[in-house]
Amino acid sequence: MRFATIEPLKPTILGVLVVGNDPRQFVPCSYIQFLRIDGSELTDPIKDQKEVGGPLPYLLRILDETLQVHISIATNITASPVEIQQPDYPIVALQQLARNAVMHRTYEGTNAPVRITWFNDRIEIQNPGGPFGQVNRQNFGQPGITDYRNPHLAEAMKNLGYVQRFGVGIQLARQQLQKNGNPPLEFNVEDSYVLVTLKRRL
Repeated sequence: MRFATIEPLKPTILGVLVVGNDPRQFVPCSYIQFLRIDGSELTDPIKDQKEVGGPLPYLLRILDETLQVHISIATNITASPVEIQQPDYPIVALQQLARNAVMHRTYEGTNAPVRITWFNDRIEIQNPGGPFGQVNRQNFGQPGITDYRNPHLAEAMKNLGYVQRFGVGIQLARQQLQKNGNPPLEFNVEDSYVLVTLKRRL
């Protein structure tokens, strides 16, 4: 599983991240900073804040719960014989993009966490580390173009059931957002970070 070396026997960074009791003790940036802002600017009041950390299975489970609890669901009882419920953001899109941020971020040369900032009109997900390998600013997000800065972490996430098929996360998120009536994803791809913006359903 690559969680430890054999000689000498000691945990690897992957082992610390996936099954370590307190990964932040050894990898200070291995957490997610979640902010819920009551407005559209960072200077607006904070409604909720959370630092989501811990071993990978716990981190991803708490992340899912945090995203789910902040989704608002509108109910329409007049459009059809049965009521129609529609969220302001589809949970699958949020999960795919947040998990991508955890999987593709850089854990070296930075103490910055993955940041999820939930405004009234949009959600911004920012992960440390720009494009990697065959992915660049020009082809970022294109179907079939993918690479892995942390291949063993990606494998662990797949074995844990959080990644079904490599390379389809962004496409699945786009599909779910379009189906839900949300505007298209927006990406800001820089050398030191990637920022993805989801706009609220109109």
